Amino acid sequence: MTPTETYLDRLIAFPTVSRDSNLDLIGYVRDIFDGLGITSQLVPSEDGRKANLFATIGPKDRPGIVLSGHSDVVPVEGQDWTSDPFRMVERDGNFYGRGSADMKGFIASCMAMAPAALKRELTVPIHFAFSYDEEVGCLGVRRLISMLKDVQPRPRMVIIGEPTSMQAVTAHKGKIGRRVVAYGLEAHSSLAPMGVNAIYMTTDLISEIRAVQDDIARHGARDGDYEVAYTTLHVGKISGGEALNIVPNLCQMDYEVRHLPADDGEAILQLIELKAEAIAERARKIHPPARFEFTALPSYPALDTPVNSDAVNFVRRLTGGNSTGKISFGTEGGLFTRDLGVPAVVCGPGSIAVAHKPDEYISREQLRQCDAMLARLVDALAA
Repeated sequence: MTPTETYLDRLIAFPTVSRDSNLDLIGYVRDIFDGLGITSQLVPSEDGRKANLFATIGPKDRPGIVLSGHSDVVPVEGQDWTSDPFRMVERDGNFYGRGSADMKGFIASCMAMAPAALKRELTVPIHFAFSYDEEVGCLGVRRLISMLKDVQPRPRMVIIGEPTSMQAVTAHKGKIGRRVVAYGLEAHSSLAPMGVNAIYMTTDLISEIRAVQDDIARHGARDGDYEVAYTTLHVGKISGGEALNIVPNLCQMDYEVRHLPADDGEAILQLIELKAEAIAERARKIHPPARFEFTALPSYPALDTPVNSDAVNFVRRLTGGNSTGKISFGTEGGLFTRDLGVPAVVCGPGSIAVAHKPDEYISREQLRQCDAMLARLVDALAA
């Protein structure tokens, strides 16, 4: 196996599902870097169960290139895998295992590149930024970005190795989530009109959310470079009620807005809250305390790096590709740009089409292309 394939085999063996610790994987990467003479800085989570890793090769007094990747993966429960998801299996030139594409293949390629970078006299530093809890809202990288705010000079740009089949991606939608709790009035179901059904309050609000979605789909901003060309609203979870013969006094739902960079996601949330207040006002004619309460869920900003920017042109030279793309899923790219003022480009091996699914895989050819891109990065930054 190539060095990248060997590292990928080891990385997949760490079951770094977001609900669990990633410290074993981070410790492994840190040990590899220590053996090469690369000093790593750990940025732990608040409870200490997880950590980001930040390491640098090359001069530390110049703006560098950040290679950013997340160490966590999504769960495998309920999925019909044909092999152990946490043991890499090779079949027909593909490497199967949870996280192979999303996105331990990129991390493995970064690790394999490090020895070659150390042998060169880099005029621009290469930074490795490996984070936790990306899959649940790009949570871990926020602490890493906060640390980088105090580091000078700040990076020149960020390459995020999410699976894009090695195409340079310049933009993705932002995501804003809300948890909504409806408070009604319980009653015996035989006297249902005397109560306030919290499930009905919630479903009335869902109808309003769908109406807003329909209006956006018909009349809102559009960008044909996305697979779904407009901003979307989505209700993904709902729960309420205790028994069939009780009018429920409580119902909870979660919804999200995935908005184009050109759209104001917060304005859409405010519109939904206005519609919720109108629903609650009607309910208060029966029960004055009736109301909705909104709580923020993990969110991240959109990414919209200009296609003709230096960052995008640099990545295109590294990949040898002429085209750029936009993706519907999110990354930490918008956080780097918004909070650090650093341009970001998404480019990494593998396909998002197989991510989060049983028998997730990455091809040997995609790993080879990523290795070649990182080799060209070293060449470009060397004296």
